[in-house]
Amino acid sequence: MNRVTRANTKKILYSVLLSFLFMLMVIMPLYVSPYTIILLNSIFMYIVLTVSWALFSGPTHYLSLASAAFFGIGIYSSAILGDQLPLLLVIGLGGFISFLLALLVGLSSLRLRGMYFTIFTFGLSELIRHSVQWWEVNKTGTVGRWVIGVDHTTVYYIMLAILLITLVAAYILKHSKYGLALLSIGESEEAADHIGINVNAMKIITFAISTFFMGATGAIMATRWTYIDPSIAFNPLFSFMPVLMAIFGGIGHIFGQILGASVLTLLADVLLTKFPYYYMLLYGMILVIVVLFLPKGLTGLKEEVKKWWGGRAVK
Repeated sequence: MNRVTRANTKKILYSVLLSFLFMLMVIMPLYVSPYTIILLNSIFMYIVLTVSWALFSGPTHYLSLASAAFFGIGIYSSAILGDQLPLLLVIGLGGFISFLLALLVGLSSLRLRGMYFTIFTFGLSELIRHSVQWWEVNKTGTVGRWVIGVDHTTVYYIMLAILLITLVAAYILKHSKYGLALLSIGESEEAADHIGINVNAMKIITFAISTFFMGATGAIMATRWTYIDPSIAFNPLFSFMPVLMAIFGGIGHIFGQILGASVLTLLADVLLTKFPYYYMLLYGMILVIVVLFLPKGLTGLKEEVKKWWGGRAVK
């Protein structure tokens, strides 16, 4: 069997497997418990946040900690507009408002590099959080809002749709000339500029697109929580967890990002249930061990095993 035939066979197998997984996901709410649906919603949420974050930060090496800002904007969009507009329109607006804010942020901040960009994006999240809290305390006289609830099954199917759109967008970008342009920016921004890539435009547009999915996810997940306030909507964990999940799974691979988000979400659920008082300590220890001994994440484990096995064979 030649290489072309093997490649075509793999594509067919992957297509069949993906089709099977999709059908399984579609019918799953009919056969599993409500708790499982709630857990899957959380997994989908973190996968979208992680893949969206890696869409821009992965190839460019710009470490953004602003995920909480755009996720929170989606949440507040749902809280403010949820009782006035149809649900799908609210979700779209949550993503679009995040997109517009990201364009403005990109225009002002993406000339920064390294730790300066990272500090700026984290500061942005905190600025928005405290600004919303100040507005509620001083202007509306309350802190927090009630959100119109939606049943878990509806949230599940909408989150599944957002997840699929995010994965398709990430795959298309990664295997396009724009993906190569982003990689070249990450390797050497000056060299990318010299060969004719519009570096600033590429960074700004990709950054803004990645935030659309974060905002849309926040808008639908808000309906699951019913009550939200600035500390919930703009929780810094929503900025740090996507970074850790991408590193844990393998930041350079979409499958690794999915794996990292899924495993860590499940791990957090188990640890929080079994060891509620030691949850964060155990969680942190596991992450430190992975970062130290698996710098390429879980997807790099295969390469590490090959190297280890090859070293044994030589001996």
